[in-house]
Amino acid sequence: MNLSRRTLLATTGATAALSAATLAGSSGVAHAQSGDTAADAPEPVDAIGFDALLERAETLLTGGAFDPSDADFSAGVAALETTAQGLWDTLDRSAGRTALWPDLSPVTDPGNFGQSYTRLRTLATAWATPGTSLAGSAETADALVAALRFAHDTAYNPAKRETGNWWFWEIGAPRALMDCSVLLRDRLPAVDLTDYLAVVDRFCPDADRRTNSPTLAETGANRTDKAVIVALRGLLGQDAAKLASARDALSDVRDSGRNSLFRYTSSGDGFYEDGSFVQHDVVAYTGSYGTVLLGGAAYLLSLLAGSEWAVADPAVSVMYEAVGRTFVPVVFDGLIMDAVRGRAISRERAGDHRDGAAAVAAILLLATGAPAAYADRWRELVKGWLTRNRTTPFTTLATLPQIALAKAVLDDPDTAPGPRTTGHFVFADMDRVVHRRPRWACALSLSSKRISAYEAGNGENLHGWYTGDGMTYLYAGDDLGQFDDGFWPTVDPYRLPGTTVDTRQRTDLGTGAGTSTYRPTNAVAGGAVLRGTYGAAAMELIGPAGSTLRTRKSWFLLENAVIALGAGISSSDGLTVETIVENRNLGPGGTQRLLVDGVGQPTEQGWTREFGHARWAHVDGVGGYVLDGRSALHALREERTGTWRAIDTGADTGGSTDPVTRRYVTLWTDHGVSPTDAGYSYVLLPGASAAATAVWSHSRPVRIVANDTTAQAVEARRQGLTAVNFWGAGTAAGITSSGPASVLVQRHGQELTVSVADPGRTGTTLTVELPFPARRVVTADNTVTVAPGRRPVLTVAVGGSRGHTHTATLS
Repeated sequence: MNLSRRTLLATTGATAALSAATLAGSSGVAHAQSGDTAADAPEPVDAIGFDALLERAETLLTGGAFDPSDADFSAGVAALETTAQGLWDTLDRSAGRTALWPDLSPVTDPGNFGQSYTRLRTLATAWATPGTSLAGSAETADALVAALRFAHDTAYNPAKRETGNWWFWEIGAPRALMDCSVLLRDRLPAVDLTDYLAVVDRFCPDADRRTNSPTLAETGANRTDKAVIVALRGLLGQDAAKLASARDALSDVRDSGRNSLFRYTSSGDGFYEDGSFVQHDVVAYTGSYGTVLLGGAAYLLSLLAGSEWAVADPAVSVMYEAVGRTFVPVVFDGLIMDAVRGRAISRERAGDHRDGAAAVAAILLLATGAPAAYADRWRELVKGWLTRNRTTPFTTLATLPQIALAKAVLDDPDTAPGPRTTGHFVFADMDRVVHRRPRWACALSLSSKRISAYEAGNGENLHGWYTGDGMTYLYAGDDLGQFDDGFWPTVDPYRLPGTTVDTRQRTDLGTGAGTSTYRPTNAVAGGAVLRGTYGAAAMELIGPAGSTLRTRKSWFLLENAVIALGAGISSSDGLTVETIVENRNLGPGGTQRLLVDGVGQPTEQGWTREFGHARWAHVDGVGGYVLDGRSALHALREERTGTWRAIDTGADTGGSTDPVTRRYVTLWTDHGVSPTDAGYSYVLLPGASAAATAVWSHSRPVRIVANDTTAQAVEARRQGLTAVNFWGAGTAAGITSSGPASVLVQRHGQELTVSVADPGRTGTTLTVELPFPARRVVTADNTVTVAPGRRPVLTVAVGGSRGHTHTATLS
């Protein structure tokens, strides 16, 4: 196909109406904000009524009309057909049934009726989609109507009391029920529809409050989910007040905007100005709940556009800004980084590619009504992501409506594919750091007394103990399957890359009902960014209750390297302590070559060796590792087998018991039993050749000038860069700080740029003295006061800045 965006949307029936109405409807205010002239303003359209909006809702489920001869659409139909036919063949349609599917019995269990409604929605979508074997079938429609009635009478009706996980009652089941009702609205008896609207009124009457806890205001993704449900209930019941309630919930009119989705927050759930997204108060959740929120908001903006209930809040621009600030830095060629997916990493049917596809789809849907200044940029980015991702093509993960939007971008000759995002991003408000280069990316998952080390519960993320202890995610080159290809059920959870751990046995997390988080007691987690390119990150590691493990960890992220330092590693528990340099998933049959100091190592599984004074190592297809030559390097090749069920037993997310086997190469430093003031240093060279790694090891272009419990510092002389993490008042690399701080200084020509942050948020004012003379101030943040001279002194008001970076440029 070679269709422009406009042409393709015009061929997709109601999707065309959706796009046109969105552009002409609620986004008018945002268009005016983007600087469009009056001549560019869209022409007004007649208000859209209930029936047209219901058609639109159906199109958002089925994709409307499409070219069945197009290979991508036919593949999408075939995938839907396969899933739906399997559900149809196993659906119990007998008169005496006690459940709809034998594996979801008893149907009265919340997880079972919740999943039953989800399966019925899949069947209803297939029934409403031309090209499937169930399309338009009277038998299928009758069976679906009867199944919905059975589920209502048996398990989910207003007389029932919430038990188990509230989510099934208030979000999962009612959303699927409303979608089914939209698709089957011409076949549902009036009494049935009335009953289904009543059950939604019982368990999801509005988006503002938790039904089973009426004093609890809904926030973030949960608010969005509920707003969608209420909107669909309003359309089906032709209830204008419900539609207004759904729209107003996005802005939280009820509570004067306190929980608005179109605002930046400084604590708790929602979007932060630094790009962070938090849900459950303390969990970095861009890639799971954040994606749900973005998708739900895009859905409602599109669904209601052009109607009298269209979203007209000018603060919707916060949602547009969030795409670039929050999502783009953590999307790597279509996948979304596991460092921001919380407990969803344990879900077999999710994965970074699938959740990434959901984020891409949400961005594309949002683009149909966003100002051109935003939408054109997003489409370029998406086209770049989709064309580079050959590991898991978007069309294999997307629904038919999502495929239509993606093809519109891919087939538009006026949209050029955007390059990979580059830069250094400190998400101080969620303890995450992301470093992006053209050929690779690195993400750091940190934690503190503010942001949890992990979330577990409802049987999910059972082995997430160390995922927030400085886990280092390396995305090297075109290796997009590293964390998506059976990584989580097979990786040694005690040896996650970048972590320093003791070897105590841990019990499974989150085996009970509800979710819980663990926040360590350390204050320092975060760092500073300079020129949007270089970064210094730090985390003080304090072991959980019962552990005496302590260490201070730093990462310095440069143009082609990540320098990792550790100091003050101490423990008195009688356990071995290790720092994991790498634990690379090589796939089911990987034999990638491992070199240590230029010598190839054996490839058989189970091989292990200790190298007493290794200087460098290299893994084909990944990159190089430069070592300090003082600490012993341990290397291991192993084949590991696990199951998704062992890490996730959730009611609707529980994994398979089928064994998964992957091969790994692991590199680590052993600090011994109950170490005292131990340390480590190593360098990651992502994508580097073996020869380049050997050269780096010999020339040491980045010098480690301090690595102790007062300061950790490096100098990259070619870049004129010095970076220090101070753990207290002290001097390192000629820089003096009055207290804990991350400091980066770069000399560039006649200018000197300085970045300072307080990642522990413990101070109010910091003074930083530099060893380089400066005569005047070129620019400075309003939080920075500079006294120029032979040794310039910066006074930085860090209090209340929540760990964010302060910058000044001197001449």
